[in-house]
Amino acid sequence: MSIDFYAIGQRIQKKRKSQNITQENLAEAISVTVGYISQIERGITKINLETLSQIAEHLNCEITDFLSNTVIDSDNYLANELSDLVKKLNSTNRKVLIEMAQILQKNQKKR
Repeated sequence: MSIDFYAIGQRIQKKRKSQNITQENLAEAISVTVGYISQIERGITKINLETLSQIAEHLNCEITDFLSNTVIDSDNYLANELSDLVKKLNSTNRKVLIEMAQILQKNQKKR
């Protein structure tokens, strides 16, 4: 089983920014370095559950907000992120996305 730490980091970053909390503020609150927060958000380092729990507590959310659908082999992997992105697209760009997905699907079948 493989975990997408980049997706976890991006969710942390999105939540942090939505609350106007800087990396510096978050790092100070949970007693880690700003560099460590940056590495987590970029998916460079594998965050442990204790640190993830502290971040969730500081950002007033559940740890599952960061962990759900991050198992790369699962059927729901990144489905919510894709759905959110599609909702934000205008109809022209949705059509382009569908065409791109169809090309990817055809190429996948060939392999």
